[in-house]
Amino acid sequence: MNRIDWSSLDDAAKAQVLQRPVQGVSERVRDAVSEIRAEVSENGDAALRALTAQFDGVDLDSFEVGEAEFAAAEAAVPASLRDAMREAAGRIEAFHRAGMAAPYAVDTAPGLRCERIQRPIMRVGLYVPAGSAPLPSTALMLTMPAGLAGCRDIILCTPPRADGQADPAVLVAARMTPGVRVFKLGGAQAIAAMAIGTESLPRCDKLFGPGNGYVDEAKRQVTQELGGPAIDMPAGPSEVLVIADAGADPTFVAADLLSQAEHGPDSQVLLLTDSLQLLDAVLLQVQVQLAQLPRADIARVALGESRAVLVDTLETAFEISNSYAPEHLILALREPQTWVERVTSAGTIFLGDWTPEALGDYCSGSNHVLPTGGAARAWSGLSVASFQKAITVQTASREGIVNTGPCAATLAHAEGLQAHARAVELRLERARLEIAA
Repeated sequence: MNRIDWSSLDDAAKAQVLQRPVQGVSERVRDAVSEIRAEVSENGDAALRALTAQFDGVDLDSFEVGEAEFAAAEAAVPASLRDAMREAAGRIEAFHRAGMAAPYAVDTAPGLRCERIQRPIMRVGLYVPAGSAPLPSTALMLTMPAGLAGCRDIILCTPPRADGQADPAVLVAARMTPGVRVFKLGGAQAIAAMAIGTESLPRCDKLFGPGNGYVDEAKRQVTQELGGPAIDMPAGPSEVLVIADAGADPTFVAADLLSQAEHGPDSQVLLLTDSLQLLDAVLLQVQVQLAQLPRADIARVALGESRAVLVDTLETAFEISNSYAPEHLILALREPQTWVERVTSAGTIFLGDWTPEALGDYCSGSNHVLPTGGAARAWSGLSVASFQKAITVQTASREGIVNTGPCAATLAHAEGLQAHARAVELRLERARLEIAA
């Protein structure tokens, strides 16, 4: 990690410190994804078979996981892991159920009622990657809020292993939400299939889930197509920012930084502290713990683009954090709750020494599908609302049109929309006559 004294930097240097690793999409990636989309659009399942053989090295007659494979997965996953997934699922369900939006109705004028109701997105497509490691936790984070939202069709795609099977832990996690259909498809071709629809896969209305650069680019491309699906949020490499004071435990802080750095070489971690002693202790611990990690080579590359920043005050640290808008924000402070009000932009916050970011990744109950790359300035993490649409309803009586119609007619005339005005005025005339009678 690069050691930096914030107060010694000019504005340009400060901006450079907060730059994330360059995430430009190469023309090669864009063109490759475009070609895959075209192939899937033209040839459907035949294209998916060819692309799966090319990229995953397996020939599949059928993409959808059947009951026999689900049963084999249940038998293959150790009981301890199944129990841990059920425990995590319970917390995820409890947290997301509590946050579900409730319908409401308001009488905005005598005789005029406006309502807001929730409806599920009918068919959603979920992507669970399986690159360097399978991610059953992501399957839980995607399927459970979709189930709570009431989505009619939940389609989950995950890449096949070399033996042609889906990862058993991902299958067990997916089945914890009733009705989920799982397909053994990975990469941009899975995104294209869910966006376009093929003989085997139905077209989806909205796509969710993380993935590599090809998956991310595929999501961007399909949502820009006329009639294309919506997507959950801008995706990118994982990141964490830690604000720590002199009382923080350097062992804990270093472990939190490394837990994100091991995600991938393009991940980024930042430490902001007003204590030089703490900063130096954390940097030492990072090196000690790094030597013990199986994924040390990956973490080491990520640390090369990471920063340990000394600030004059914690207030400055929060200004920096809000500008950076991290996916994960850890407040390793003595009274962390008192500082939460200062946070304006972050995907999720972890308070105090005993709340590692890894809890949120797996089993605290909150969702780990979060905005990255500064998108937390405007985007929220995944919730049940992500899988729903809000629809407004309004009802006017005779009294209601009399009370509010003149306002609408005046505004319509001001905008030069005479038919709008007339639609109101006809009703006003009739209502006044009926009321007078």
